[in-house]
Amino acid sequence: MPVTSVDKDLEELTMTIVADFPVTVRRLWDAYVDPRQLERFWGPPEWPATFTRHDIYPGGRSEYYMTGPDGARSGGYWEYLSVLEGSSFEILDGFTDEDGRPDPGMPTMRAVFSFEETDSGARLTTTTYFTSLDELERLIGMGMEEGTRSAMAQIDDVLADLRSFAADRATAAQLLSDTQVRFTRILHGTPRQVWDAHHEPELLNRWFHGPDGWALVGCRVAPAPGETTRFEWAPDDGVEGEAFALTGQLLETDPPHREVFTETMEGLDAPPTRNEQTLTAVEDGTLMTLVITYDSADLRETILGTGMVDGMEAGYRRLEAEVLTSP
Repeated sequence: MPVTSVDKDLEELTMTIVADFPVTVRRLWDAYVDPRQLERFWGPPEWPATFTRHDIYPGGRSEYYMTGPDGARSGGYWEYLSVLEGSSFEILDGFTDEDGRPDPGMPTMRAVFSFEETDSGARLTTTTYFTSLDELERLIGMGMEEGTRSAMAQIDDVLADLRSFAADRATAAQLLSDTQVRFTRILHGTPRQVWDAHHEPELLNRWFHGPDGWALVGCRVAPAPGETTRFEWAPDDGVEGEAFALTGQLLETDPPHREVFTETMEGLDAPPTRNEQTLTAVEDGTLMTLVITYDSADLRETILGTGMVDGMEAGYRRLEAEVLTSP
C-alpha cells in the first residue's frame, strides 16, 4: 500500500495524502502524465477511469469518467493552474454532469500534487484545499479518503509494468467508446520538435509521405483556427493506386501542446472526424496522444479497417529517422 499518511486539517480546510514509491520521480511523474497509465489506477477497482482528454500544461485540461459495476458513470475534470515538469502540478478539480459539463451542484476543489525524491525512491504529496468545512465533510462522507486509498493500491503494478508503456512500442489504438479511439506513440524528440515536424511544410515533406511508394504532392497547413488544411498524396511511378487528399479545419491550437482539427477524405460522402492531438514530455521523448471522434461506430470501423494504424506507424518511424534524429 503506497499511502503512508492521511491528514485532515479542519481548521485549514485541507486534506493531505502522502504516498511513497520504490521508483524514480521521473517514473512516477510519467505515470500521471500518460493517460494510459493514469486510468489504470485513478479510479477504485470497481470504478475504473477512462480519460478522454489529458493535457498537462498551464491552461490545459483533463476530462475523465469512472464507470461503476452497474454501468453508471461519474465524471470529472481538472483545469491546470500551474505545471512544473517532473516536480508538481496544481489543478482545479471538479465534477461533471451526465453531459460532461461542470456540475454546479458539486464542489470544486484546488489540489496540488508535489513529487520529490527520497532515500528509497519517490514521494507524492497531494494536498486538497476545500472552500468550507461543509464541503470537506461532504466529500469525506462520500468516501473520498477510502476511494483514494483503494485507487492508489493499484499503482505499484502500473509502475512495475515497463513493457506496456515502453518507448519502442509501435503505434497503438485503444477504443474509448463506440465512436472514440485513442492512438498513442512515444516519439524520440521534444514536444517542440514533434510539433514543428507536423506543421512546417519542409519537414512534412521529409516524412509525411503516406504508404511506402507514395509521395506528398500537396501540403497546406492551417495557420490559425478557422483556416483549412489539405494534404494530397499520389503513387510513385509503377505503384498502383489513385491520388487522394485529406482536408479539414483547424479548431484550436496551443503550440507545442495541443491542437484540435476536423478531417475527412476529399470526395468521401461521410461526416468529418474530430481530432484532438496532445504532445506531452516523458522520459524517453514525447508521448503523442491522438483522440479521434467518429460520427458512428460503423464509420470508425471502416476507417480503422483501411490499415490506418499501420500507416501511422510507418509515418512515425520515418519521422524519427528523417527528422527527429537529423542534426
